[in-house]
Amino acid sequence: MNIIRRIIIGAGLAAGLSLASCDLTTESQSTFDETQVFSDPTLTEYQIYSISQCFGETNSHRGRYLPWYGYNTDIEWYISNTDDEKADIVKYDIISTNSQLNLANGPYNELFSGIERANLAINGIRTYGNPETRPEMAALLGEALVLRAVLYTELLKAYGEVPARFAPVDANTIYLNKSDKDVIYKQLLADLEESFDYLTYTTAASTDRVGLAFAKGMYARIALMASGYSQRPDDGQVGTGNTGSVRRSLDPELSKNVLYPKALEALKDVISNSGLSLMDYEELWKSVNNMDLTAGREIIWVIPFSNSRGRWNYTFAVRNNGQTDWSPTTSDRGGQAGPVPYLYYWYDDDDTRRDISCVNYEWENKGDGTLAYPAGIANWYFGKYRFEWMTTAPYGGGNDDGVKPVYMRYADILLMAAEIANSSGQGEQGNDTGTLTRDEAYAKECLADVLERAYGSRSRAEEELAGISGEEAVFNEIKKQRALEFVGEFLRKADLIRWNTLKEDMDAAAGELVQMRTRATGSITGKNYGTLGEYLWYRHTTADGLPAIEMYGIHLGETGATETSCPASGTGWQPYTNSEGAVSKYIDEESFTSDSNKLDKATSDGFYDNSADDPNIKQYWPIPQTTIINSQGTLYNDYGY
Repeated sequence: MNIIRRIIIGAGLAAGLSLASCDLTTESQSTFDETQVFSDPTLTEYQIYSISQCFGETNSHRGRYLPWYGYNTDIEWYISNTDDEKADIVKYDIISTNSQLNLANGPYNELFSGIERANLAINGIRTYGNPETRPEMAALLGEALVLRAVLYTELLKAYGEVPARFAPVDANTIYLNKSDKDVIYKQLLADLEESFDYLTYTTAASTDRVGLAFAKGMYARIALMASGYSQRPDDGQVGTGNTGSVRRSLDPELSKNVLYPKALEALKDVISNSGLSLMDYEELWKSVNNMDLTAGREIIWVIPFSNSRGRWNYTFAVRNNGQTDWSPTTSDRGGQAGPVPYLYYWYDDDDTRRDISCVNYEWENKGDGTLAYPAGIANWYFGKYRFEWMTTAPYGGGNDDGVKPVYMRYADILLMAAEIANSSGQGEQGNDTGTLTRDEAYAKECLADVLERAYGSRSRAEEELAGISGEEAVFNEIKKQRALEFVGEFLRKADLIRWNTLKEDMDAAAGELVQMRTRATGSITGKNYGTLGEYLWYRHTTADGLPAIEMYGIHLGETGATETSCPASGTGWQPYTNSEGAVSKYIDEESFTSDSNKLDKATSDGFYDNSADDPNIKQYWPIPQTTIINSQGTLYNDYGY
C-alpha cells in the first residue's frame, strides 16, 4: 500500500475511530512508495517530522491539550472563577460533550493520528530500512519509537485507558475498543528499551529532536506511572463503562521491584554519561522564551512547535493587558493559570527559583505607559514565561507565539532518580512481592544537586538536607522539590495521581489558603502568615533595561504598612488600590473570594467542583462523544462517564 495513501488514511481516520466509512483501495497520486521512502534516510526523516505535526494542529496540543491538561493541582490552578466549560475541564467536572474537547480534530484523535504516522514509520523502517546494518536508519527507528511513546503517554495521562494501536491501521483494525493500560505500558517500555540500542547522547542535534537521554528519561517516567496508582476499571471490565477505582496494577511485570531497578539504571547512565547539567535558573527560562533549542545543556526535549505555532505564552505567560514597547504581544495575553498563592511562601527566601517561578504583578497602562502593577493576592503568574523575555524570539505578535513547551529537563532526571533510589517498595498495595534495595545516600545526592542550583551553594544544599532521614521524610522532600522545581510545567497532576494524593493535596492547598487569609501558620509551608503586611506598597524600578516593580508587604516579615505610610526606605512608593482606585488591603479574610460570583477559592471548590464526583474518580477526560458515536459501537467510556 502506498505510504502517502496510508498516511492520509491514518490522519483522515483520526485514529480509525471518527469516520463512518473508509475506502482502503483508493490510490493517491505519489511519486514514492514505501520501499523508496523507508530505504532513503532523508525521506524517512521527513516522515519522522510528520509524526510531530499532530502537536501543532489547531485543536490538538496547540489549542486544547496544553492549555487545559495538567491543572488544577495543589500548586497550579485556573485563575478565572467563571463557571463555563473551560472551568469544567480543570475542575474535574467535564462531560463527553464538552464543546472545548468534543471535536473530531481535538487532541484525542490528533494524538492517534500521530501514532498512526509513527506506526507507519516504524513498520516501514523495519521492513525496508535495514536498521540492523544502517546506523542512520536505526537512529530514525529509535526516534519513531520514542515519539510513539510520547504520544501514548499524553493519551494515558489525559484519557486513561485507550485503544492499543501498535501497527498501521488495516481493514480489521479500523474500529477498536480500549485496552487495559498495562498492555500499552509494557509495549512502550519494551519500545524504549529497544531504542536505547539505536540512539546516542549526541543523536539529538537540538532539543526538538529525540536522543538517548530523552529515551531513558521517558522510560523512567513511564515506569513511575505504570507502577503507581491511577483510576482503573475493575479487572476485565475495560471498555464496558465501568467506573473502577484508584489502585495499582496487578501485573507483576509492572511492579516497582521489576521496573525501578531498570529505571534507576537508565537514569544513572544519563547522569554519568550524557554530559547534561543544570543551568542558571533565570538563564534557563530566558532561553526557553527565546526559543533556544541548543542541545546538551539542561533541556532534554521540547514540544516541537514551529516558530509561528503554539499558544504557550499566549496562555501561561505573566499577564499582559496591552501592548508595550518591550513586549511583542499586541493585545491581552497570558495569565489564564498560575501558581496557587501559598506556593511563593513554600520557597525559602534565598531560593533563586522563587522569583522566577511565581510573580504577583501584571502589565498595564494606567495613563503612564505600560508598567508592572500588583496583580492582587489571588492572581499569581508563572514567571518562567514572560513576553518581555522574548527579546530575540522570532515572534510577530499574533495568537501563536512559537514558544516550545519544555517536556523534560535534567532536573527531572535527578529527582526521578532520587525518588526511585529512596524507595524500598514496602507497605505498598498492588503487585510487589519483595523489597527494593534502598539507597538514601544516592537519593540525597541527587536532591543536593537540585538544591545547590536553587541556593547557589553546595554547603547550603547539604545543610537543608542534613536533618532529613528515613524513607518517608526523604520522599516528602522529593515531593516538595518537585513542586518548587516544576511549577508551571504541569508534571504535578500525573505525580499526584501516581502517588494517590490528588484530592488529599488539593484539599490541603485549600486549607493553606484559609491559613494565609486568617494569618495563621501554614500546615504545608510551616510559615507564619501573621507576618505578612495587610497593606501593600509598590514602586516602579528598572532591571536589565526593562521596567520592573518592587513590592513591600508581600514578603513575610514586612509588616507595619498602613493606608498612608510605607516603612520601606526610598522614594516613589505608592499604595495598592483596588479596581475602583481606592487604597485597599492586599490580604484579609475576604481574600481568594471572587467579586463576580463569590466563589470561595480557599475551599476545595476552588480546585474541583464540589458538586461533581471525587476528583480521584474523575482523574481522566472522557473520550469525546463525537468519537464514541463514530466508532460503530466498538468504543465506550469508562470511569462513570
